[in-house]
Amino acid sequence: MELRQLKYFIEVARLEHFSMAAETLHIAQSALSRQISLLEKELGVDLFEREGRNVRLTLIGKLFADQAVVALKAIDNATQLINEYLDPEHGTIRIGYPSSIASSTLPTIISAFKKEYPEVKFHLRQGSYEFLTEGIKNREIDLALIGPVPDSDPDLRTNILFSEDFVALLPETHALAANGSLSLYQLEQDPFVLFPEGFVLRKIAVDACHQVGFRPIVPYEGDDLDAIKGLVSAGMGVTLLPETTLYKNMPSGTVKLKINHPEVKRTVGVITPKNRQLSPSENLFYRFVLDYFKNIQLRISDKKRKV
Repeated sequence: MELRQLKYFIEVARLEHFSMAAETLHIAQSALSRQISLLEKELGVDLFEREGRNVRLTLIGKLFADQAVVALKAIDNATQLINEYLDPEHGTIRIGYPSSIASSTLPTIISAFKKEYPEVKFHLRQGSYEFLTEGIKNREIDLALIGPVPDSDPDLRTNILFSEDFVALLPETHALAANGSLSLYQLEQDPFVLFPEGFVLRKIAVDACHQVGFRPIVPYEGDDLDAIKGLVSAGMGVTLLPETTLYKNMPSGTVKLKINHPEVKRTVGVITPKNRQLSPSENLFYRFVLDYFKNIQLRISDKKRKV
């Protein structure tokens, strides 16, 4: 069995048409048909049912196609790994991130990295907290920026980059809008706009409300950060958000207030798999991220000492 036969087979299975597949593969249809016939002969089964000019997979063909796709992906990953070992500054990195990091933290890091390593490519995948942690474990993504950082997952290597406060986002018409800060219990009677159940930012907000003795009223939910901000801007309710989500991105008609009580914070960090080594390109970015935030903390410490 040859690698090219698997590639040919997958393309015919995808298009369900020999001549179209041959055109896509830039080979003669007769050559394509011959290679598929040789593959079927070697396996001892029919992979396709012929229906005029079209074909469709047999039952065993479908099963074989699923495994062939996995095999080709593994080979592609192995080839990419070798290429990156030869030149890690030209690799591709799959990064996962939540929406709460998309507007400021992620673009800042990638922009700084690209100034030093302009040839490295990125595949960016936004997702929920569970998607990010499971994506690392299942090798669907290489590393992820995440907040809060998981406490104790045996399959994940974790590094905290910084911690940040949550703030209350209120419509500018709110009775407390002119205040510089508030205690969370003051919002007990307000409708809240939060992420749906299962989102970690919702859990942090709800847990904070529980700490001061009330269960928030949540008539509005949304899994899009901008939509949540928009509803607050429209006067539909209030919300609690990490402060970085509002950096240079305050919606019109809103104000943000510091929360005096209780303390509402989250950690933000990077997670990588424990069960495999990072490729050279991935490790290059991983080390860059750690050093980038370490230097930020050092600059902050220097400023405090001078003050």
